[in-house]
Amino acid sequence: MTDPHSGPDDGAWAVSFRRLDPSVPVPTRAHAGDAGVDLTATEDVVIDPGARVLVGTGIAVALPVGTVGLIHPRSGLAARTGLSVVNTPGTIDAGYRGEIKVCLINHDRSTPIELRRGDRVAQLVVQRVELPRFVEVDTLDETTRGHGGYGSSGGHAALGDAPTVQRTSTPGDGPAASASEKE
Repeated sequence: MTDPHSGPDDGAWAVSFRRLDPSVPVPTRAHAGDAGVDLTATEDVVIDPGARVLVGTGIAVALPVGTVGLIHPRSGLAARTGLSVVNTPGTIDAGYRGEIKVCLINHDRSTPIELRRGDRVAQLVVQRVELPRFVEVDTLDETTRGHGGYGSSGGHAALGDAPTVQRTSTPGDGPAASASEKE
């Protein structure tokens, strides 16, 4: 059985990667045992308040089948500047071989964020995933939760009885509903 605390040099499985830009650093963990490796920007960029930008990392990976790469924001940057990853977590599928790019957003309302080439902008976490097959059925088993979705568990005074989801139309649905729904 593999030691759950094993590190990259003591028998753990490996992820092959290529530097598409030879000057970018090798993906590394800031501290031994960290889940994520840092990814850096390949260019200087200014992200205006509320804006988003796609930033290259100069890294491509060959993830083993049964794994996924998840792109997470760096917590310090998020806390200090409002920089985050738009589609948190971003998904790198095992079959993808192109450059890892990070879609960043500046959540600060007034201050642009300046990134320099080589700045650490995100983290890549590689995890094993189940690859189930999906089976279409006519009905689903009933549960106590049922159809309760967004906000159905409560727990926050600000939720109150206010509607939480605005219903929009989808192709073939007809016009959008004019009232909000609470699921």
